[in-house]
Amino acid sequence: MSTPILQVSGLSFAYPERELFSDLSLNIPSGVTLVQGGDGRGKTTLLQLLAGRMQAQAGRLELKGIDLHTEGEAYRRQIFCMELRSEAYDQMNVPEYFASVHAAFPGFDASRLPALIEGLSLTPHVEKKLFMLSTGSKRKVWLAAAFAAGATLNLLDDPFAGLDQASINFVVKTLNAAALNPQQAWVIALYEPPQGVPLAQTLDLGD
Repeated sequence: MSTPILQVSGLSFAYPERELFSDLSLNIPSGVTLVQGGDGRGKTTLLQLLAGRMQAQAGRLELKGIDLHTEGEAYRRQIFCMELRSEAYDQMNVPEYFASVHAAFPGFDASRLPALIEGLSLTPHVEKKLFMLSTGSKRKVWLAAAFAAGATLNLLDDPFAGLDQASINFVVKTLNAAALNPQQAWVIALYEPPQGVPLAQTLDLGD
C-alpha cells in the first residue's frame, strides 16, 4: 500500500461557540477525497486547516514527510487552495492571475491553459480583472489554475457551484484524469457526492 499524501493525526478545532473536530485522524491518499456534510459542519474550515491557513488547537499534519508545525512554509508551498473570498487578486486579469500561480508552483504546466480556458468557456473573460467576474466565472479561473498548478495537495471548496452543465462535465473529466496521478491528492468539499467522480475515500461530517 502506498504512503498517503497527507497524514492527519489528532486534529482538534473549536470556535468559541462550537467544537467542530476532536482528535480527528485520517490519511489522504492520491486520487479524490470527498469531504461531505451540511452547512455549518466544518467543510470549509477543515480545508483551511489542511491548507495550514487556520491553526488547530491540537494535532499534527504531515504532507509528503513535511510537518506543518516545524516546516510551515515548505508545507504550504505544496498546496493549491481555492480562495474565492480573497480580494488579493481582484485587480489582476486572468493571465496575470495565472502568472502569479505559475510563479508559486514550479510544476505549473502553462501548456495546459489554452485547453482549460476553452473547456471552461473562459475565452470571453480572459482580459477582465477578477473583480469583474461572476462567482461562477471566478470559480472557473481557480479551477483552471488548480489543474495547471501541479500542486501535491489540491483543496477545492464546492467546485461545481455556479457552473453551467458543460463546465461541470469538463471539470469532472479533468478531475478524473488528474486523480490518476499518484503524486497528487485532491480534496473536494461538497454537500453530496459528485456524479461521475470515482472517490478514493469519503469523510462524512454529517448533516
